[in-house]
Amino acid sequence: MKLDVMTGGLPLRSMQHLAQHASDAGFAGLVITEAGRTAYLSCAAAALAVDIEILTGVAVAFPRSPMVTAQTAWELADVSDGRFRLGLGTQVRAHIERRYSSTFDPPGPRMRDYLLAVRACFESFRTGAPLDHHGPHYDLSLLPAMWSPGPIDAPNPPIDLAAVNPWMLRAAGQHADGVHVHPLNTPTYLRSTVLPELTAGAEASGRTLADLEIIVPAFIVVGDTPDERARWRELARIQVAFYGSTPNYSFIFDQLGYDGTTTALRTHQKGGDIAAMTAVITDDLLANFTVEGTWATIADAIAERYDGIATRVVNYFGAIAWTEEPRELGRWRNINRDLAST
Repeated sequence: MKLDVMTGGLPLRSMQHLAQHASDAGFAGLVITEAGRTAYLSCAAAALAVDIEILTGVAVAFPRSPMVTAQTAWELADVSDGRFRLGLGTQVRAHIERRYSSTFDPPGPRMRDYLLAVRACFESFRTGAPLDHHGPHYDLSLLPAMWSPGPIDAPNPPIDLAAVNPWMLRAAGQHADGVHVHPLNTPTYLRSTVLPELTAGAEASGRTLADLEIIVPAFIVVGDTPDERARWRELARIQVAFYGSTPNYSFIFDQLGYDGTTTALRTHQKGGDIAAMTAVITDDLLANFTVEGTWATIADAIAERYDGIATRVVNYFGAIAWTEEPRELGRWRNINRDLAST
């Protein structure tokens, strides 16, 4: 089992410093999300600083042409000597249509076509074969030699899809090299929804679950004192409330017997009452979304929770702790060593 650090965008020099500290602490990789800053420039900065794996987790697909994404991923694979994984996601309708002024519908089939279009670009880059992708949403047929980046020594970048609902999980299992599970995940959701749907998708393409990278973010609550753990627990509560207000994720609460949670969260959100939103996430409910322990026990807690499910566990709060105290990542060195042998 690999343990990664998740981070949002940072100033590029800061990203290089974070990557160096993550590498020194023995983390397997750096998972870079896309929000106010682009994921790809951050990946380039990190890849030039250290030799750990670099993943977009995830980059927003639809506002970029598949060709642009393929070219960018190709260069990142080249500069990192094959340590780059391309993670793609749909984002939600409001952001795609109103922030990016791009087309969203239908998100699932569009993402499948997008992935296949990127793969077609990779094939042309490597072999010089004519570009020949004709899908329902993307049509690519022109790549003169002078406009192709040409072959690289590294393998084609693996492509991982962000997936929540059964349809997208099956699509990831069938077409992608791996899946980015949403941070709003529980053992119940992972075992009853994620693994069966990924398995069904993999079998449809003649593969098995073992052929997929399963990347699972974790709200890790760690500390040797109750106060230290309480800080991360409350931060996790805020994140669960924020993510849980999205209607598409409501079934994850329903699986736990907490029907109506998303409705309650949205009601308080519309009223601007953040305190009431977080109060909806009781301690009993929150425990389903967090993994908790002291510095001496957290490695066993992570292994127990995710063994047989995740190939990569992503420390969701790692970069936040590093921003406040860069030496904090060093406390994970022994934990990373222990998990690497799991």
